[in-house]
Amino acid sequence: MQHTSQQGFSLIEVMIVVAIIGLLASIAVPGYQDYVKSGNAAEAPANLANCRVQAEQFYQDNFTYVGFVCNPADAKFFDYAVNDQTATTYTLTATGKSTQNMGNFGFTVNQDNLKTSTYDGTAGASCWLTSSSGSC
Repeated sequence: MQHTSQQGFSLIEVMIVVAIIGLLASIAVPGYQDYVKSGNAAEAPANLANCRVQAEQFYQDNFTYVGFVCNPADAKFFDYAVNDQTATTYTLTATGKSTQNMGNFGFTVNQDNLKTSTYDGTAGASCWLTSSSGSC
């Protein structure tokens, strides 16, 4: 009588490996998505700070903010607008694009450098949030 040795994995062993991979993925994927959003969100404060400098330069040349536009060339994840524009006031706004999975993000700054933000649904009353934890 000849014995043949079997090689390979049993169904139970394969199912245990699949369960472990699923558990690790359920922990890793949301963390990675937050990391990606954080990187994408960095566009808005950088562009708003740049637009604010341009607005002040515009004011120095024209003695008014009326007519100033904020059109960053590298805008990919946000739409930019100048609101509440008068001779002496303005509010720069960056609104996240839903098509880029940034719909819950928004940043503003005005002529007095007062900042507000919404970072993935978390509101920041006096600063630009840099994470979903609510820290500036």
